[in-house]
Amino acid sequence: MADILILTTGGTIDKVYFDALSEFQVGDTMVTRLMEIGLVKQDVRVQEICRKDSLELDDADRAAIRHAIETAEESRIVITHGTDTMTNTAAVLKDIAGKTVCMFGALSPARFAESDATMNLGMALATVQVAPPGIYIAMNGTVFDAAKVRKDRAANAFVPL
Repeated sequence: MADILILTTGGTIDKVYFDALSEFQVGDTMVTRLMEIGLVKQDVRVQEICRKDSLELDDADRAAIRHAIETAEESRIVITHGTDTMTNTAAVLKDIAGKTVCMFGALSPARFAESDATMNLGMALATVQVAPPGIYIAMNGTVFDAAKVRKDRAANAFVPL
């Protein structure tokens, strides 16, 4: 058993753009590379759930995320997730007991030089190590109770309710 389980679902953090005229694709997860860049020394297990834009996630995907959390030996879990429906997934997870779960994503792909991905991953990893059991979202330099936050598209940021 690892100290922390990271579940990956895709989202902007893992998007790949080929040129200005092409559509994006959700590529391989960037989490392992981000941990290398950040010199993370925690014992972490990474498990892919899916590779989707969060607008494409459905009830079956959210059930798979929940099942992975409930059946994990680890009690500290980080989830990569697209920002558009992160709070929807958090609502499905809200009553999971005994686990500290922190979701995070990125407002620009991790493959971009000026991405918030590394910061958000670091905050999520720290959150699951120190926060009591519950569901959290780490974005924009802040850790939120997942039931008390929303994405403000105009501000391109997560804000408290």
